[in-house]
Amino acid sequence: MDGNTAAPAAAPAARTPWKAGDFSHVPYWIYRDQDIYAREQARIFAGPNWNYVALESEVPNPGDFKRSFVGDKPVIVTRGADGAINVLANRCAHRGVQLCQEHLGNAKEFVCPYHQWTYDLQGKLIGIPFRRGHKGNGGMPGDFDLGANGLPKLEVAVRHGVIFASFDRAVPSFEDFLGAKMLGYFDRVFDGRPLKVLGYSRQRIPSNWKLMMENIKDPYHASLLHVFLVTFGLFRMDQKSAVQMDDTGRHAVLVNRKGEQAANEATQEMRAFKADMKLADPTLLQPQREFPGDATVVMQTLWPNLIVQQQSNTLAMRQMVPRGPEAHDLLWTFFGYADDPPEMTERRLRQANLMGPAGFVSMDDSEVMMISQQGLDPYPDATAVIEMGGRDTVDADHTITEVALRAFYAHYRQVMEI
Repeated sequence: MDGNTAAPAAAPAARTPWKAGDFSHVPYWIYRDQDIYAREQARIFAGPNWNYVALESEVPNPGDFKRSFVGDKPVIVTRGADGAINVLANRCAHRGVQLCQEHLGNAKEFVCPYHQWTYDLQGKLIGIPFRRGHKGNGGMPGDFDLGANGLPKLEVAVRHGVIFASFDRAVPSFEDFLGAKMLGYFDRVFDGRPLKVLGYSRQRIPSNWKLMMENIKDPYHASLLHVFLVTFGLFRMDQKSAVQMDDTGRHAVLVNRKGEQAANEATQEMRAFKADMKLADPTLLQPQREFPGDATVVMQTLWPNLIVQQQSNTLAMRQMVPRGPEAHDLLWTFFGYADDPPEMTERRLRQANLMGPAGFVSMDDSEVMMISQQGLDPYPDATAVIEMGGRDTVDADHTITEVALRAFYAHYRQVMEI
């Protein structure tokens, strides 16, 4: 071969076929393929689904705004002068510049930093510098329509202080989207009491967003990976537990009741169990009952971008923001209730040390997400096996199962038409 002649590019590796009706084997190429990622943005995040964007308590007053995301698309959540919640595409209609760069704030209008096109809190275009030119020169065409060039507005649903948005005008009601069973778990935490934000954490994890959604639907790992959960009985397979889903399989809850730090037949299979591990401050592990029933952990995954976390008394929204096929941001909003006494707020904040990027529990997940992506990336023709608990997609009264993952992929394949 001539040394100055470039070798022909290698043909892309053929995808391993994903057998129709098989939800217990998942090909690795769905975690790394750019075309799949683009289809997810169009069909899932911009499709007829409700995406979590904010809590109402983050925008309590007229003019308050929060910068958020629907999939990888930036949006602005704002409260108008009339008190109504608006969710607007965060891009100027002129040249696409991202208007809002701050996480939270208050404004009377939104001004593009590039050419100062100006929009009101409802997204209407209200001003263009030199729209009519100067001394007969330049300016916009005479038939330019301000009304047709505002910021795209998303559909909005607000339930008990939580704000969701959708790009799809045909999105069903939020109540129908969740279904009766999942709505019951949602209302268990969001019961109408005003909410109070306690703090934020955010991290970028070098893994596909679906791996994080899988992780919270996967109780199998919780009794094997997490030293804190296993050792102190915060979430273990040998405790009273359940996995429940809606009729579509897209939403799910993992439910568990706290146990004790006691060795038994089950803990013999849990390498993470430490019989002699002690805490200098044991109050970290002392939940106070505040919800109906005896569950101390309820982790709810709401398709497509939200994890509602109740671990003991620490409460958080975990919002997933895809950043390409091989990365995602995980945005944590820790909250309580506006009428919490100071001692409950202190308890929530103390227990929040279990969660977040450096949490005693959650930092395990972040590392595992990274090395999962590193393991699957070089083998796009290989397949994951999710057969723990069988191959079905029905609720389980235990957590020695991967049923919620199978149900998730049953719905995912239907939406994506893979």
